Amino acid sequence: MWPFFQHKFIVSLNLRKQSRLRFLTSVLVLSQFLFVFHFQADAQKPFRQNEISGSDLTNFDLKIQDLQQQLEELRAHQTELIESSGSVLQTQAEDNLIPPIFKLETDTTRSKYPDIKLKGFFQTDAIFFAQDTGNIQAVGDIQNGADFRRARLAAAGKVWENVKVMLEMDFAGSGRPSFTDIWFDIEDISENTSLKIGRYRQPIGMDGLTSSKEITFMERSLPFAFLPFRQIGAMAFGHSDDEQMTWALSGFRYPTDVYGGNIGDSGGFGLATRATKILIDDPAAERLLHIGGGYSFAYPANDLIRYRNQPEIVVSETPGATTPVGVLDRVPPFVDTGLIPTQNYNLFSGELAFVTGPFYAQSEILCSVLRQENGEINTLHGAYAYFGYFLTGESRPYKRTSGVFGRVIPNDPFNRDGGSGAWEIAGRWSYLNLNSKSIQGGSLTDLTLGLNWYWNQYTRFEFNYIHAFLNSSPVVYGPIVRNSNADIFGVRAQIDF
Repeated sequence: MWPFFQHKFIVSLNLRKQSRLRFLTSVLVLSQFLFVFHFQADAQKPFRQNEISGSDLTNFDLKIQDLQQQLEELRAHQTELIESSGSVLQTQAEDNLIPPIFKLETDTTRSKYPDIKLKGFFQTDAIFFAQDTGNIQAVGDIQNGADFRRARLAAAGKVWENVKVMLEMDFAGSGRPSFTDIWFDIEDISENTSLKIGRYRQPIGMDGLTSSKEITFMERSLPFAFLPFRQIGAMAFGHSDDEQMTWALSGFRYPTDVYGGNIGDSGGFGLATRATKILIDDPAAERLLHIGGGYSFAYPANDLIRYRNQPEIVVSETPGATTPVGVLDRVPPFVDTGLIPTQNYNLFSGELAFVTGPFYAQSEILCSVLRQENGEINTLHGAYAYFGYFLTGESRPYKRTSGVFGRVIPNDPFNRDGGSGAWEIAGRWSYLNLNSKSIQGGSLTDLTLGLNWYWNQYTRFEFNYIHAFLNSSPVVYGPIVRNSNADIFGVRAQIDF
């Protein structure tokens, strides 16, 4: 250790010497400037032979030469000190410019971090319902409405070169505001492997892991109800060197509330894992084939679990605002198991996605196997498949390090000078069955048609038409109603920054 401290002492001593030399150098430069300035000022006065003689001029020249020699010696000595101490401070002595006393010295690593930026987005929706008599009897008379589906602000960036951070709040969801993503990443703890700690989306389901800013439709598909989604925990994740494969493994508390809280001595923990592989990868032809699979297991806290979902549309009003008594203030779940006394669940998922030019498609199947407290085993399942096609020729981007689709970037953004933006048509079939033995949560099938207009990569307008076939209503709403229908129209404006 002695050589290290000896080196630090020498560097510190040299830096003190440099500081003194800078001060002396600056004084000499200033003196030289004032001396020359005084001489020039006197030279402009009317010449009087008895005031300035030839010897005076000779003395002036000698003094200037002496000062110049001292200045050059000091600069040379300063350069030697800098080189001997290994200092990273820059000097302009070699260029014969102003001495480095006038240059601000900084620690570049410390000044760069933390590097945090503010970002956010909002989605504002308007929806219209048309229900048949059976659907009104099953789930109630749903009102037309408008709402902010999401309104989020986030601080995100890096606090060090290998530590990322995200703190995001949603002012439109439950809690108003509530936590969404609050985590930090330690990058590259080993080759292409990072560690995430906090509240984040669990690694299962391609639909669930795609950002809500970048999903094709206004809402995720019906089987999204099975996903543990955002929970508090720790996750290791990574990808192969050639970015053809991804993997993730997470441990978490389950289920947590909108603030990440969870209590309970009985159960309350789970795990999730996912792996993906690119089977066909031809960037020149804009062609890609993706497969993936996931698994999750959990002992729910207090031995209770619940699955439910709305018909792929969401709107609500703050309870007690202006809604009359007895009138629904939100879109209710069309399928709902109610609380199920559960020992544990096993959730399995399989996914497939394909891109070729302006056309792309994605599908998943999910199956949840529950073991109830009474020993009964129930199997609940769901699936979806959808496609998208860009009328303006764009191709759907794919995020290779996370195995999901990414942000659409129009070829010709809509702006003051013209431009059409990107136009996309899309269609989806989605199915969720929550009926199994003693569990009668209902069965729902949705057909959706979508039209998207991307003004630019940050501004988007959406139109969705959904036909919801409620094959059987949940028993938690009373007597089961079969084969009811609802037509839903939704529009959205979205912007993010």
